[in-house]
Amino acid sequence: MIKSVGFQQSKTDYSLFTRHNNSSVDDILLTRNDLTEIHRVKDCILQQFRIKDLEDLKYFLGIEFSRTKAGIYMSQRKYALDILQDTGLTSARLDKFSMEQYLKLTLNDGELLKNPVKYRRLVGRMIYLTVTRPDIAFSVQTLSQYI
Repeated sequence: MIKSVGFQQSKTDYSLFTRHNNSSVDDILLTRNDLTEIHRVKDCILQQFRIKDLEDLKYFLGIEFSRTKAGIYMSQRKYALDILQDTGLTSARLDKFSMEQYLKLTLNDGELLKNPVKYRRLVGRMIYLTVTRPDIAFSVQTLSQYI
């Protein structure tokens, strides 16, 4: 479907689609430890497009960024809170482990879900949450096997 409106699929990352359009660019993020080089790239882009420079990165693709002397910190706090609110789990208590240890799941365990679409959406959102929460990656990966 996306190809039918002019997007091209990347040969190296099959989940990346691009469309060349001479009139606009939407959401570009430049990073480098050399500010002179960043300004050079911006000047090059300005020759082709009108851009709005938002300066220091604070929020991008649902990820909050903060800079300190110790480094750059990424957080998906708001995204995680949205997931908790959408699932009705805002009052859930914290646990040391995100999943019961040594749990062996099989396709025949438990009952079938009444609304598997809701479960798939939740697992998909949790996969994106692992960008800043690698501690839950194993649990989310295990759950994703049963979508």
